[in-house]
Amino acid sequence: MTLFMPLLRILLFLALTWCGTGAARADDCTATMTDMVFANVSPIAGSDVDTSGTLVVKCTFTLLAGLPPRLLAPSVTYCVFLGTGSGGTTGQYRAMASGANKLPYNLYTDTTYAPASVWGGGAMVNTSPVSATVTPLLALGSVTNTYTISGRIPGSALTGVASGGGGNAAYASTYSADATVSYAYYSSTRPPCTAGSSSTFSFQVRTNVVNDCVVNAGVLNFGPTKVLVEPVRSLATLGVQCTANANYRISLNGGQNGTSAARRMKNSVTGEFIAYKISDTLDGAVWGDGANGTVPVTAVGTGSQQNLAVYGYVAPQRTPTPGDYRDTVTATIYF
Repeated sequence: MTLFMPLLRILLFLALTWCGTGAARADDCTATMTDMVFANVSPIAGSDVDTSGTLVVKCTFTLLAGLPPRLLAPSVTYCVFLGTGSGGTTGQYRAMASGANKLPYNLYTDTTYAPASVWGGGAMVNTSPVSATVTPLLALGSVTNTYTISGRIPGSALTGVASGGGGNAAYASTYSADATVSYAYYSSTRPPCTAGSSSTFSFQVRTNVVNDCVVNAGVLNFGPTKVLVEPVRSLATLGVQCTANANYRISLNGGQNGTSAARRMKNSVTGEFIAYKISDTLDGAVWGDGANGTVPVTAVGTGSQQNLAVYGYVAPQRTPTPGDYRDTVTATIYF
């Protein structure tokens, strides 16, 4: 009998200690998300703009009195749902907003950027939340899971996205009530993540849309001519693509052989010249840089290419030696 007493005492001590420690369960789960900040966006660039952020889900396990011991190693299932944000949607994408203007984007759970990896669930049809089941060792303290969230503004959907007209425009979408982590703890059969409690978290998606323009110039060709006793006219186009709502101004310099008010084509062999004019309307005011009575051309961007008419005019004048006459004029766009 004496030989068994130490063992009985030890067992009794362990049982009392077990009871005093109590069972553990998941107290709560919280989620935090960094802001998703895209680099400046040029809508006319036509290329995707990507960024990334970090989602952190933390589930805590606190001590509670009582048995049975099966609750000493509980599991927690959670889902992190994401709605549309304050910017709403545009087509198949979420949207950032600048006033009434929309900028498409989406948030993804991986870098495939496939529709199946769009972070959502709930109100976002055909999307899924970030979800997991956690069974912590010893069921004490807390468990933290970290996820990389990828963001993409698709270049293919940028046509017509507007800037601020006279400058850059800030676009943003805020998540608060529609960013939710739902969780449920259990000891045997896993319930739906929505069977327990939930909490919300906040973050913002933002960027700046910048004014941007590109110019594609063509050739103004007067063709073969004979004696310059009558006016000779020609027509070409100047392709301009600027951010929607961006005000722009195009100036033409005087070329290589004259001024904006008195341009000349030159025969590189003989050194002779032919005077000519350029305007944006038929026989209109001389298109130049604003000096010497010339005028620049102004317009507002649409996000798509705009083809501006370039009219050439050669007035009757002394006919020089036959040959090839050329000039190079530089177009400068201000926006």
